[in-house]
Amino acid sequence: MNAPTRSAEQANNSEWMDHAIRAGLVAYGVVHLLVGWLALQLAFGEKEDSASNSGALHYLAQQPMGGVLVWLIAVGMFLLVLWRLLEFAFGYREESDDTKRWRKRLTALFKAVIYGVIGWSAVKTATGSGGSGGGTDSTTSKLMDLPGGQLIVGAVGLAIIGYGGSLVYRGWTEKFREHLDAQGQAGKDGSVYVKLGKVGYIAKGVAIAIVGGLFCYAAITHDPKKSGGLDQALQTVLEQPFGQVLLTAIALGIASYGAFCFARAKHLSR
Repeated sequence: MNAPTRSAEQANNSEWMDHAIRAGLVAYGVVHLLVGWLALQLAFGEKEDSASNSGALHYLAQQPMGGVLVWLIAVGMFLLVLWRLLEFAFGYREESDDTKRWRKRLTALFKAVIYGVIGWSAVKTATGSGGSGGGTDSTTSKLMDLPGGQLIVGAVGLAIIGYGGSLVYRGWTEKFREHLDAQGQAGKDGSVYVKLGKVGYIAKGVAIAIVGGLFCYAAITHDPKKSGGLDQALQTVLEQPFGQVLLTAIALGIASYGAFCFARAKHLSR
């Protein structure tokens, strides 16, 4: 193992990285709490910003000291990106199964992209160049114009549905427990943390799966306007029978995921 590789591995396994991950998880939790709050406002007809990551950042920027807080969110997200990239490059060496090792590494890379998108959105919001919306019509339209565009959009939709389904599965089976140390799973506090994780993962997974469903519908109808981000997905929920009740449940679930991020930061296990 050469010196740069050894240094990168040491950085990934260092106590400093643990602190960086904790800071990033707190930032990630704040974003989810704000998305949950905006979704709750949507459910009761008091919408101010889109119920999405970018909408949450825009809402935060309008609060006292909001600009500073958004910059802190950006820093936290980029710390998580660094962690996941190190995991992709050097992580999971203890896995004897090559297929399982690379599956975990690719998952880490996928999460790095998610965190990076939120971080970049935070930078744009902090510098005044980001909007409050979460629309995806333009991106979907560009994909539609490519050769086999409908298939590409459909594949993206199925991938998003798959990711949402994996979150629901992790919530239902409580596989997320592996992210908490033993103390974080013990006693009354541990019971609360696990319940927050279960509700949070399932609610977030359902919301993301609906986003994927909108992409698939756009592919089938060849209409980019049928696709949409989280905000449009939640509005779709609101339009259904008992939509207000369902959207309220999802909003509280997304907020629960945010609270679980705080618990994970306190009782980090990786």
